[in-house]
Amino acid sequence: MKNKYQKTIYACFIGYIVQAIVNNFVPLLFLTFENTYHIPLSQITMLITINFGVQLLVDLLSTGFVDKIGYKASILIAHGASALGLLGLVILPEVFPSAFAGLLTAVIIYALGGGLIEVLISPIMESCPTENKEKAMSLLHSFYCWGHVGVVLFSTIFFRVFGIEHWKILTCIWVAIPIINAAIFASVPIAPLVEEGESGLSMIQLFKNKIFWVLMLMMLCAGASEQSVSQWASTFAEKGLGVSKTLGDLAGPMAFAILMGSARAFYGKFGHKIDLDKFMMGSGALCILSYLCISLTHSPVLALAGCAICGLSVGIMWPGTFSKASASIRNGGTAMFALLALAGDLGCSGGPTLVGYVSSMAEENLKCGILAAIVFPILMVLGIMLVKLQKNK
Repeated sequence: MKNKYQKTIYACFIGYIVQAIVNNFVPLLFLTFENTYHIPLSQITMLITINFGVQLLVDLLSTGFVDKIGYKASILIAHGASALGLLGLVILPEVFPSAFAGLLTAVIIYALGGGLIEVLISPIMESCPTENKEKAMSLLHSFYCWGHVGVVLFSTIFFRVFGIEHWKILTCIWVAIPIINAAIFASVPIAPLVEEGESGLSMIQLFKNKIFWVLMLMMLCAGASEQSVSQWASTFAEKGLGVSKTLGDLAGPMAFAILMGSARAFYGKFGHKIDLDKFMMGSGALCILSYLCISLTHSPVLALAGCAICGLSVGIMWPGTFSKASASIRNGGTAMFALLALAGDLGCSGGPTLVGYVSSMAEENLKCGILAAIVFPILMVLGIMLVKLQKNK
């Protein structure tokens, strides 16, 4: 039984690599878009907001159609939209009267795919027969980080060798990955999420559960704590710290992703020996310290170190919250995973948007924006404490 679903697990791993491409490739091009298409920072901020906003909408609407059309059809649609949207980045800015309108349309298309992937991959993985669900979930989410690392490293090497003006060629290369994984998903089995004879909880049943609302808050804060730094790390390094794009991408978003993936892989390996609550509490406290380091120090080296440490600290937040939800709410089903993904994507959208808004108000000072976002890891720690308290009751 376990071997039967091994390819399904591998496809889930690659699915999160696709998600990483969708979320992290375009931020590397923010300054290129600004210079090439003359798009101001306020509109570039909108690309982030719309990306995660559309994913949020998909999270909400998916509860009504995923169970009807099935997980396999849904995951194939997700990969198809991701590929089309990435290809649209190359074509649409040249076709539309406004380059920004073309970019925005492409972002909306691949955000549809990214939102569906976020809803589907975790429950597909949860349904596969594995010995330790918490470890498996953390290992799964580490592949998002390795995808992030791959996107930044390969893109940085490509830009260095061929020049950033050839970014459209690189985009076409990234398009191949969702297409290949769609072919893999088309040929593998997908197990039912809820046992035969039982049904998943409805949205109304979930809304009546107090722990569910705390978990929603935690997912929101997990997404915001991660993306508030991740989405702006490259721009922050270049504009705020005055380092080169190559050094900024390597020391900023890539170091962030490596340490975030390391935290998830570490728990994926040793999770059976570690108390999840304590690990998440310690990570939340470290995240708060990293935000202070990024925003208050005058040293570029310490600020970049803060970005990297932030990646280490947020690693367990998202998969850990999913694991706590699966353990705390029996038969949560598609609705629970979709709503948790919705809350996470709300945080992914709201966090970077808050950073961009506050930074604009502070005369393009990204340090002020990141300092304002410290509210999210603080609320994350409080949420972990509330779930533990409710569990004890």
